[in-house]
This record gives sequence, C-alpha cells and structure tokens, in this order.
Amino acid sequence: MFTGTGSRGTYKAPLCKGLLLVLTGLTVMLLLLPKYQHLFVYNLQAVTQQHQVWRLLCGRLVFLDVKDAFCSCLLIYNFRIFERRFGTRKFASFLFGTWCLSVLMDFLLAQAFHFLFDYEVEELPSGLLAPVFSLFVPFYLSIPRMPVTQVLGHIHITNKSLVYVVGLQLLTSGPFMWLLGLSGLISGGLYYTNFLRLQKILFVPAWMANIGRYVLEPVFSSSEPSSETPLGMGATLDIQRQQRMDMLDQQLLLAQYNEARRNSRQQPQSGLLQWTRLFPSLRHRGQNRPPMQPHPQAQTQQTTQQPVLESSPVAEDQVARLVEMGFSRMDALEALRASNNDINMATNFLLQH
Repeated sequence: MFTGTGSRGTYKAPLCKGLLLVLTGLTVMLLLLPKYQHLFVYNLQAVTQQHQVWRLLCGRLVFLDVKDAFCSCLLIYNFRIFERRFGTRKFASFLFGTWCLSVLMDFLLAQAFHFLFDYEVEELPSGLLAPVFSLFVPFYLSIPRMPVTQVLGHIHITNKSLVYVVGLQLLTSGPFMWLLGLSGLISGGLYYTNFLRLQKILFVPAWMANIGRYVLEPVFSSSEPSSETPLGMGATLDIQRQQRMDMLDQQLLLAQYNEARRNSRQQPQSGLLQWTRLFPSLRHRGQNRPPMQPHPQAQTQQTTQQPVLESSPVAEDQVARLVEMGFSRMDALEALRASNNDINMATNFLLQH
C-alpha cells in the first residue's frame, strides 16, 4: 500500500505505536462522550482573549473528526521509518520541535489572513495535525522515489504517490486545514534544516528519553517479525526443508566470504568468486585508502566477469528497502547482484562490511 518501510508492523517504532493507540483511543472516547468535546476545541480566540492556554495542549493533540484521525494515523504509520532510521529520541525531538514551532506559525498565519482578507480565524481543526504535515519535509527530501507503474502512459506512479494522496485528502478535509498544513510544512522545514540551531533548543532531554525507555517502551514495543513459518502453524515438511536449506546456503556463503577475506590479507585473490572485487565500496566506506593494484590474472578475470555482474536483474523494490535502511544505492545494487536478489543475505553483507 505505502512505500516500503522495512518490516511491517511497528517493530522498532514504539513512539509511533503509542501515538496510534493513544490518539485513536482518545478520539473514540470523545465520540462516546460528546459532552466533553468542547474542551478539546482548538479555539484561537479563547487562547488569546480568555487566556485559555491549556487549549493549545488539548486542541492540538486530540482529534475530534474521525476522518482526520484516520488519515493522520495512516501517515504516522507510514512515517515510522524515520523513528527506525534516526531513533526514538530524535524522532520525538522532531515532533516536539515542530509542534512548538507550529504553535507560533498558527497564530502568525491567522493574523496574516486577517490582515489580508479582513476575516478573523476563530477555530482550527483539532488534533496532532501540524507535526504530521511537518513529516512530509523529511519524507520528500530523504526518501528516494521509485517508479512503480504508469497511468495512460504519461502519469508516473511511484512508491510515494499514495502517501501524497492521503496527505492531500487530509489537507482538503476542513476549511482551514490548509493553514495547519502550511504551518506544519514551514515548521518542518525550519527544524529539518536546523535554522537558528533549533535542534539544539527544542529537543527531548536525555533524562526524559530514559524515562520513556524504561516506562513506556516496554508497553508499546513490538516483537521482531519472523520471516520463517512457525512449526506449529501447519507448515509443511517441504517448506521447513526449504527454509533449512536456505539458511544453510546463507551460512555457507558467509563462511566462504569470511575465508576469502582472510586469504586476501595474505596474498592476492585469484579465485572464481572474488568478493573483494564485488564489495570494494562496502569495505572501504568512509575511508580514504589508496586503490590496490590488482594482480594481472585477477584483472583478466574482472574484465570477463563484469558484464555478467551488471547484466543480472535487480528488483527495484528491494533496492528501495536497502536505501531506506541508510545504505547507498550503489552498495545496495552490488549486494543484491552478488546475493542473487536475496534481500536477507544482501542486508547481512551490508551490515557486516
């Protein structure tokens, strides 16, 4: 449905899981108790004229509209990739920083709208909307776009198209939702670019992150998804045998690679499968080492094997998954070609080298 974000579920994304459960639960509770909904209305006049500052917390966290809550939860679930990539503390700092910045932006944009069109904005849609919109900034800048298909031969559908469609649906769900969307995008851009060193000012302190790690993370953490079929769930003998064979092949290939690496330290490698040639950028990533002069025999074999390596097809969805994990596209292509498009084996090579 959405762009590939690694394993499914909320594994290594406890904050996103907590937001999904808590915000959805509060929205359902307010639907069952409508007499308390007025306490969670995001009323700008009540904040400025009646000094009801608590409305900033209540009105900018809990959703009153089910459609807004549903679209926001879909986007939060998709944006869990940032929590996996940068860690829970940095992800929480981004949400906290953009939430604080968007408070100021909401009032500034409301005053600018009143000055330009002589119309005073009294209420804005409730919920955690501005931080959700702010996550589109790193999503646009850091997530690669992979083509999936074409419509009518001209309209390109990518792995990010549906996310933008859900964001557009959320943006058009209310009369002043555009104001919150603009506020979120401006706040996300300022915080993502570290304008005026905002990341050093608005962040989650270490002591608060430690409290959340020991108190909240055990409650909202998810177990690691298993790629193997459970033995007690009706797996056939052929499936179990195939899984064992795949595991043995992977272990054997890793052992051969480690042995070849040890031999390459003592003498130039001249075998048929030259791992040192397939993974030069992986082993020397981030290091300024002079290139090694290959053995003449090895040079001959490289010229004969290179067309075979480059001609092997690589699945773009698997390349996208590896790129989203933080590896470069060139390293992902080399690892997938060397492992015959085995995503697990390619990931192990990239992590170990």
